[in-house]
Amino acid sequence: MVRTGPPTGVGTIAPDPSSGAASPPIARYPARRRDEARHRLFSVLVTLTLFLVDAVALVIAFTSAYQLRGLTGTLGPSAPPPRMTYLLLVSLATAMILTVFVLSGMYQGRRAVSRMDDSYRIVTHVSLGLVIAIAATSFVLGDEFLYSRQMLAYGWIFAVVGVIAARFAHTGIVGAIRARGVAADRVVIIGAASTGQLVLDKIRRSPQLGFDVVGFVRHRPWAEGAQVTVLDGVPIIGISADLASIVAANEVDEIIVALSGVPHDEILEMIFAVTDLPVAVRVYPEAFRLLTSDVLSISDLNGLPTVSVRTIGLRPVERVLKRAIDVLISAGVLVLLSPLMFALAALIKIGSPGPVFYTQERVGRDGQSFHVLKFRSMPVDAEAGIGPVFTSENDPRPGRLGRFLRRYSLDELPQFINVLFGEMSVVGPRPERPYFVEQFRQRIPAYMARHHEKAGITGWAQVNGLRGDTSVEERTLYDLYYVENWSILFDVKIMVKTLFHIFRRDNNAY
Repeated sequence: MVRTGPPTGVGTIAPDPSSGAASPPIARYPARRRDEARHRLFSVLVTLTLFLVDAVALVIAFTSAYQLRGLTGTLGPSAPPPRMTYLLLVSLATAMILTVFVLSGMYQGRRAVSRMDDSYRIVTHVSLGLVIAIAATSFVLGDEFLYSRQMLAYGWIFAVVGVIAARFAHTGIVGAIRARGVAADRVVIIGAASTGQLVLDKIRRSPQLGFDVVGFVRHRPWAEGAQVTVLDGVPIIGISADLASIVAANEVDEIIVALSGVPHDEILEMIFAVTDLPVAVRVYPEAFRLLTSDVLSISDLNGLPTVSVRTIGLRPVERVLKRAIDVLISAGVLVLLSPLMFALAALIKIGSPGPVFYTQERVGRDGQSFHVLKFRSMPVDAEAGIGPVFTSENDPRPGRLGRFLRRYSLDELPQFINVLFGEMSVVGPRPERPYFVEQFRQRIPAYMARHHEKAGITGWAQVNGLRGDTSVEERTLYDLYYVENWSILFDVKIMVKTLFHIFRRDNNAY
């Protein structure tokens, strides 16, 4: 690795000229940041208030279930247990559920947890805690323990819904405070190329995470564009060879390594350079391709250890299961939304001359072409004279109705017919036109691997904001991740996130 002198202003600690020896590694920042106390206090308050929010939600849930004891139903007797018995059960249930939350790491202060993942953990942890509480109460009271299954069912439902709602509200409030710059973590991005700019864009689009990007750090000073000192409004503050000095001088809280095509030993060298400093380090998976897959596993080949880092497509049983889910969902949607689809068809027919539906050739599984079906949102001759192009935010071609259809993805509803016929899946990589596929396969490595499975109406890339005229390279990474990590729960997560994403303000469907 070529090492150059430190950039101006990074505060490198120079060796003592009289000793002739280099200075020892920096053990701590030369001067602690002035807002450190407030930074730590905010973190403690976030965790403490989240714990209190969970506790209050649980107490309210189980108390409400007891107050509804007069309701009759099929879940059990309507007669309530003695008040003291239920008070003991509520206390133990709240304590056990909170203990499960603590032991499972739900108070570790992770900022970018998916709401879907968090909801799933809440359901499982509340269920586990309640079962433990019932067992403990039964052990304490013995034969005197009488309980209503109906009230326990109500309590479980109220607890799950209450904790999820309370946590969503807490996350929203904390995110709004962080978006104002309160107790923001100072971040340095190593890598000023496209991968580093991608990370910067993600951070800027997520102000609720509370990250303040101090600057970029180049890995190689001789890289293309090395003369540039400011990139996307963020200064380039040095090179990775001087990382320890840069971190110390800029009071950095976190480093994000966003490099592509760099040997892993060079990345490890950077990490070791800051091990004596109180700074967190993240590595964007582009740098370590093995980390992009959850299917990383150790197996053996007749006694020879091997590591599986990727799979190719779904197994036959998984494909049958996915197909069954597709048929059920597509049939249900077409039946339930048929009045809406008829109304939209009538509006399109009245609004502009031409057919109601628009068919377009797309590339699906194994590179096979099919014709995707959509509600027409543009004039019939929309591409006359310009050829195939992506739609953009200010595209003048869609009319008022067309923009409405595209904004809320209503033009995609007829694609459930494609799903019913087996040409598409509800969830999968979005299909592209052959014209674009031919371009992308020539410049994007492993692009065609996304075609190992059926194309989908929605996908992992789309629910992460990658729709329309966005980075094809980034979309490809998300599509490959989906193909290699498919599961039923993953599909359910994407479907639920799609419903929320459609109505988000930053939905870039146009």
